[in-house]
Amino acid sequence: MFKGHCFPKAIILQAVYFKLRFSLSYRDVEELLSIRGVKVDHATIQRWVFKFTPLLEQQFRKRKKLVGKRWRLDETYIKVKGEWRYLYRAVDKEGNTVDFLLTKRRQRISAQKFLIKAIENNVNPELINIDKSGANKAAIKLYNRRNYSNIKIRQCKYLNNIVEQDHRMIKWRIMLGLGFKEFESAKRTISGIEVVRMIKKNQLVNPESSTYKSFISLAS
Repeated sequence: MFKGHCFPKAIILQAVYFKLRFSLSYRDVEELLSIRGVKVDHATIQRWVFKFTPLLEQQFRKRKKLVGKRWRLDETYIKVKGEWRYLYRAVDKEGNTVDFLLTKRRQRISAQKFLIKAIENNVNPELINIDKSGANKAAIKLYNRRNYSNIKIRQCKYLNNIVEQDHRMIKWRIMLGLGFKEFESAKRTISGIEVVRMIKKNQLVNPESSTYKSFISLAS
């Protein structure tokens, strides 16, 4: 995964972890590494996050614990290059992250794309709780029709408080990290933030003694 780089694997992983775990800009991470005697440009750190985060997410998904079959699905807003984009997310009733997807538009096809991704990466849910979103409801109904499934739809706003509270942690991290200038960069960085968050939620099979060590184990 890390072949061909002049920096040791441990340094690269530490830099990527700093960016994904804490509300730091790339220049902040550059300064932290310089304190530790490592001279690396912030643009290089950004390239590391862009390149290696999808690979780390791929390894995490191989070791992700199963989630429950009753989901809370909702979307929130993320600003990318001055424009609002839509982050679809779902958690189970215990608060475990089911899945996430950043999209450019908020519409039925986006909700449908997220639903397919979440089910393919996890299990077929028994019930999905949503707010009054017509797009989410239409996406679930279409999925049921096309796949001969019977996912129950429940529209109860207060039951979605758990996923809305979970949104806040992700949005808080992003706002303090100075935002995003490109959609693909936003997509990859958010996926890394979500991976670290899931590790902290104890969603990794056979975790290590700390979040950082569990994160490092994904690259072993």
